[in-house]
Amino acid sequence: MKIAVDAMGGDNAPRAMVEGVMLAKQDFPEIEFILYGKETEIKKYMTDAKNVTIVHTDEKITGDDEPVRSIRRKKQASMVLAAQAVKKGEADAVFSAGNTGALLAAGLLIVGRIKKIERPGLMSTLPTFNETGQTGFDFIDMGANADNKPEHLVTYAVLASYYAKNVRQVKEPRVALLNNGSEESKGSELTKEAFKRLATEPSIHFIGNVEARDLFNGVADVVVTDGFTGNAVLKSIEGTAGALMSQLKQSILSSGIKGKLGAVFMKDSLKELKEKMDYSNHGGAVLFGLRAPVVKTHGSAEKEAVRATIRQIHTMLETNVVGDLTDYLEKNETSEE
Repeated sequence: MKIAVDAMGGDNAPRAMVEGVMLAKQDFPEIEFILYGKETEIKKYMTDAKNVTIVHTDEKITGDDEPVRSIRRKKQASMVLAAQAVKKGEADAVFSAGNTGALLAAGLLIVGRIKKIERPGLMSTLPTFNETGQTGFDFIDMGANADNKPEHLVTYAVLASYYAKNVRQVKEPRVALLNNGSEESKGSELTKEAFKRLATEPSIHFIGNVEARDLFNGVADVVVTDGFTGNAVLKSIEGTAGALMSQLKQSILSSGIKGKLGAVFMKDSLKELKEKMDYSNHGGAVLFGLRAPVVKTHGSAEKEAVRATIRQIHTMLETNVVGDLTDYLEKNETSEE
């Protein structure tokens, strides 16, 4: 089990990436890591070299680089080399915290799509806040595609349902379509047509429309939307969560001695809430629909988020979710021909 890591991607690279790898090595000593980046910088944060290979390169893709152009022109960039390793069979998965658009391009242009998947979707597991024991829901597409067709949303539903069943161990994932109302007649032409197709898709358990305000209430195990809407919703969630935590902190600090004493007693609960609201602690975003796992964690991720994402990749590789899905889709394609 080998993971190719773009050690130079992200706001805190290579420190956060390398420290996260060091933590993950304690959890999964069987994983071999290939770290791509500036060797002298990477070694500063390494505490254990066992099962770690460093492939030196001075070139990297920055957040300001144009995605497709950078993949094609920066042939020695750490992200490109990591993707090439998977294509060549030298690694089983790509992991980066770098430029999202560039990673999507690397996944499509280098790793390659599964046959029958026209447009892979970007998917992440977001937390739920209910008392049913549900540990989150898979949200797809979070921005890989600005424009989608109804058939793309059906594909996303099939992919995410397969992931929920095999990686998250949800026995019969409930699939919902994000819409501006729960009624079948609501929505745009895209969502109306997608609803009809999802309702007749035999491989999923479709439960209908869901509104954005209900996402965290555990109403579904998989929520499907187009990439433009999904990205807007995700950024709204991030902004709201950040503003709430900031306002809560400010209120405590300005509430006098009683408020501060109360905060001391609630310290553990507040910390737990903050961690639960940070979806990066549940793992990274998967570009699902490619021939190998290509996983992105938040650009500002620290070592614990890196560790959580490696745990997620380990589960994906252990369950062979991408390989099994590829076999399933390609066998179906052959039989249809």
